[in-house]
Amino acid sequence: MIKIYHNPRCSKSREGLHMLEDEGREFEIVKYLEELPTKAELKELIKKLGIKPIELVRQKETVWKENYKGKNLNDSQIIDAMLQHPNLIERPIIVNGEKAVVARPAEAMRTIL
Repeated sequence: MIKIYHNPRCSKSREGLHMLEDEGREFEIVKYLEELPTKAELKELIKKLGIKPIELVRQKETVWKENYKGKNLNDSQIIDAMLQHPNLIERPIIVNGEKAVVARPAEAMRTIL
């Protein structure tokens, strides 16, 4: 089943959600700010995305700039930062089986549907 890691307050995330609805596909919504992923789940997401943890970080967020920017962090520390501050996780993330994509723009999800 398709999953969307969704933040209802984010316009890009809402756009991704509407696109899935328009496609008529069944999917599960994970409101990751409320249902925090475990470290293992976040690592698995990063693996499915095929990216480095830093590529999933919203580096323009104030919490990143004030607490992490310019520091020499390893992958584990970056993942810990996202778990401590889930608003740092880029969105929306669409997962379909063993594949995932950050749907920015929303059309990017078509590569895995």
